[in-house]
Amino acid sequence: MHATLRWYSGNQDLADRLAARGDEVRSVIGAISGVRAYYLIRTDGGTVSVTVADDASAAEQSNEVAAAWLRENMPDAASAPQVSTGDVVLTL
Repeated sequence: MHATLRWYSGNQDLADRLAARGDEVRSVIGAISGVRAYYLIRTDGGTVSVTVADDASAAEQSNEVAAAWLRENMPDAASAPQVSTGDVVLTL
């Protein structure tokens, strides 16, 4: 498994705006073959999204799709996130 974390610093409002359009977000991310889970988290410092996928290719595709969707649907809502990806080494 592979995971991607996207940090949108200083933008807690983004989590609420994305949650309000949750069906759209689910359909976009959920349509990617190999995506197993997606989490959207409002933090004290902004918004974080986490995608868990079967492999690095699906995780990277989720980054591309998420960025394109945000540019098209919420161009004023988010600057480019800090992105980290890696292999999942332990699950519950």
